[in-house]
Amino acid sequence: MRERANVLITGGTGSLGQALVRYILDNCNPNKVVVFSRGEERQVEMQRKFNDERLRFFIGDVRDKDRLVRAFQRIYYVIHTAAIKHVSVAKYNPEECVKTNIIGSMNVIDAALKTDVERVVAVSTDKACNPSNIYGASKLCADKLFLAANVYAPKFSVVQFGNIAGSSGSVIPLWKEQRKTGTITMTDPNATRFWITPHDAAAYICEKLTEPISDTVRTPKMVSTSMGNLACVVAPWCKWKEIGLKVGEKRHEEIATQRSNEFCTDINGIAKYLGDICK
Repeated sequence: MRERANVLITGGTGSLGQALVRYILDNCNPNKVVVFSRGEERQVEMQRKFNDERLRFFIGDVRDKDRLVRAFQRIYYVIHTAAIKHVSVAKYNPEECVKTNIIGSMNVIDAALKTDVERVVAVSTDKACNPSNIYGASKLCADKLFLAANVYAPKFSVVQFGNIAGSSGSVIPLWKEQRKTGTITMTDPNATRFWITPHDAAAYICEKLTEPISDTVRTPKMVSTSMGNLACVVAPWCKWKEIGLKVGEKRHEEIATQRSNEFCTDINGIAKYLGDICK
């Protein structure tokens, strides 16, 4: 990332957003980092937590294109993390999922094209690969929109991750809370998921901000483990209460389809240790 740049993160108060803010402030010497989100309370909490004069906060929603255009003024890099991410929430609120994940992404693209933003990196999910639910389908559509926008100006990239270990949507903090009772809820011990630490995800995103534009989704190498094995690390002394997979959940997540495998290129790896997050 170019030093002394202005960076804006949509959904910046989320788990990944905060990891990005911490990584950029500590490693990239920015001029300022703008957190764009719609949650006033979380912005106030984050401002107190970071207490850094380079950090700015901008109340707004990616559904509001005019607000995005205002926020993108004098911004060099945009990292788009804002989304409705929970499968069950998207399932029961499909219209809202479309408005945020698809229409919101279109607004980010339009705002970037109308301003002097140099690069945009959109964060996607492995659930966009062969999607089996509306959340995954909405993210797949958003990915295609971002890559297609390079026809107008070559400034858009997409990175794809599995589960962000320790994030609010991850099962790890849930199990940490449940292990106090001696029993954790388990969907399917044989189900497998990809994992990456928030720090590694943030480092990967920042790396892609300065790489040449690509018309493909970039995916780092990630740990894949069964839920049963993960539970043995997070809560080794606990009993399991199996509740089964939710409708729309896959037993085994994917990061590439059979067809896309033919075009995959192994560029580099990434750290794989989940470390203290599971403790």
